[in-house]
Amino acid sequence: MVLILGRRLNREDSGTRDSPAVKRKVFEVDSKTLTGNEVLEFSSGSSHSEAILQVFNEFRDSRLFTDVVISVQGREFPCHRAVLSACSSYFRAMFCNDHRESREMLVEINGILAEAMDSFLSYVYTGRAKITTDNVQFLFETSSLFQISTLRDACAKFLEDQLDPCNCLGIQRFADAHALKQLASRCRSYALANFPDVAQHEEFLDLRRDELEEYICSDELAIGKEEVVFEAVMRWVYHSVEPRRPVLKDLLHHVRLPLLHPNYFVQTVEGDQIIQTAPECYQLLHEARRYHVLGNEMMSPRTRPRRSTGYSEVIVVVGGCERVGGFNLPYTECYDPVTGEWKALAKLPEFTKSEYAVCALRNDILVSGGRINGRDVWMYNSQLNLWIRVASLNKGRWRHKMGVLLGKVYAVGGYDGQSRLSSVECYDSFSNRWTEVAPMKEAVSSPAVSSCAGKLFVIGGGPDDNTCSDKVQCYDPEEDTWALRASIPIAKRCITAVSLNNLIYVSGGLTKSIFCYDPAEDYWMHVVHTFSKQVMMTSAMVLGDFHFNFRAAMR
Repeated sequence: MVLILGRRLNREDSGTRDSPAVKRKVFEVDSKTLTGNEVLEFSSGSSHSEAILQVFNEFRDSRLFTDVVISVQGREFPCHRAVLSACSSYFRAMFCNDHRESREMLVEINGILAEAMDSFLSYVYTGRAKITTDNVQFLFETSSLFQISTLRDACAKFLEDQLDPCNCLGIQRFADAHALKQLASRCRSYALANFPDVAQHEEFLDLRRDELEEYICSDELAIGKEEVVFEAVMRWVYHSVEPRRPVLKDLLHHVRLPLLHPNYFVQTVEGDQIIQTAPECYQLLHEARRYHVLGNEMMSPRTRPRRSTGYSEVIVVVGGCERVGGFNLPYTECYDPVTGEWKALAKLPEFTKSEYAVCALRNDILVSGGRINGRDVWMYNSQLNLWIRVASLNKGRWRHKMGVLLGKVYAVGGYDGQSRLSSVECYDSFSNRWTEVAPMKEAVSSPAVSSCAGKLFVIGGGPDDNTCSDKVQCYDPEEDTWALRASIPIAKRCITAVSLNNLIYVSGGLTKSIFCYDPAEDYWMHVVHTFSKQVMMTSAMVLGDFHFNFRAAMR
C-alpha cells in the first residue's frame, strides 16, 4: 500500500484537474512586503545532544546496534564505533584507518584497569564521570591514553584539590611523570609552603637525592628556623644510612648551618654520630663556627636567611641631624631592599652627640665616641630591639672610624679637640673590654676603614684641618704592626670603604669616581665615574660620619 500525502482540491479547482501543469498555492505573499523574518532558526540546545547520548547509552546497556566489543582484563564492554570515534582521536585512528581492529568485532586493550575503562565509557556516553581518590590515577592514565583532554584535566584538577602534606610529594612525582607542569608546580609550591609537616610523612623518606636537594636549597622554603631543615635531612639519611651516607656532605651544603642557634649547633649537629664520622663535612662545620664568632665578616650562600624565617638583610641608618648645624637626631631606622619598606627601630638613648663612629658586629650595631671627646659606647641588640651600654673607650674621640676584623672592633684615629689621633683601640665583646693596640703610622681623622683578607685598612683621612692624606695604612692583627701600602690615587677625607670579594671599593669625598684596591696585588684601579661631587660628598658624610649601612639578619 502506498500512502500519498497531499491536500484536497476545492471545487473551484476541479475545473483544472485535467491540467497537469497547474501550480498549486496555499497562500500568496507579496515579495515587496518581506521583512526577513520568513525563516525561523530553531535549536533545542544541549538537550538534543544529551538526549541522543542517553539513547546511545541505553543502546549500549542493551547491546543494541553495538558493533565492537572492547576487552579489558578479560571484561567485555560492548560499544559503538561511531560514538568512540566521535569522542576519542585514539579510537578514530583505530577504526577509521586500515587497522586490523577496524575489521574485528573484539578489540583487546592492555595496560589499563577494567574499572577505569568502565568509568571512561560512562563519561563517553553520558559526559559525566565520578572521580574519586581511589580511581583518579587510573582514570587519568586511561583518559590520557585515549586522548580525552577534558577528562584528563578534570582528574588533574581533582588531584590539585586533594593536596595534603602526606600526598603532595607523590602527586608531584605523578605529575612530573605525565608532564603536568601546572600540577607539578602547584605540588612543589605546596610542599615548600608546608615543609615542616611534609617532612614528617613517609613520602618524604622516599624522595630521591635530587628531589630533596631541590627543596632544601630553595629560598622559598617555609620554615620558622633552619633547624627544621637540618632535622629533615638527617631523618632522610638515617632512613637508609649506608646508601645515603655518601651524599650527606652534598645535602648539608644546602643547609644553612651558620644560622643554627649556637647551642643547637654544638649539642645536636656536632654531636651527631654520622657527622662525627664524616670528615668531608668538617669544612661546613668550620664555616658555621666562624660565622658564630665573626658574624657578617664571613659571608657565604649559607649565611643568607631564608625569607620565611622572618629575617632579612636590611640597611640600618643611625642618627644624623635634621639640617646643617641643626639638632642631632636619636632615630634608628632600617630599610628592607626586598620589600622596599622602612621600619623604625629603638631610639639611640641619651645620645645627642655628632660625628660618632658606627659599625656592625655580627648581628648587632656599635656606636662609639662623638663630639666632644665622647667615650660612651652603645650596642644595639637586634634580637631584643634594644640599646645596651657597653664598656667605654679608653680615650674620648670623634671624627674617628670603627672597623670589624676577625670578630673584634677597632676604633681608629679621630680628633680630641686639639690634634688628630694615631691611637687605635680594640674591643672584645666576649670580655667587654677595650685595649690599646699599636698606633697608626700617621694620625688622621675621617678616614675610610675596611677589613679585607685578614687585615685592617685605613685609607686617606685628614692629618690636619687643611690637608688630606692619600696614604693607605694596613694593620696586621697577628703581628700588631702597621705598614704603608700603595697610596690611593686621590687624597681625600670623608670617604667610605667597603670590602667585597677580597677587594676594597672606595667612594665619597669631593670626587666623582669609585676606586678599587686589590690587597693581594697592592694595586689601585679606577672603576667608574658616579654622580656629582656634591652628591658624593653628601653620601660620604651620610655613610661615614652620621649614618652607617648595615646588612644583617633581623626580625
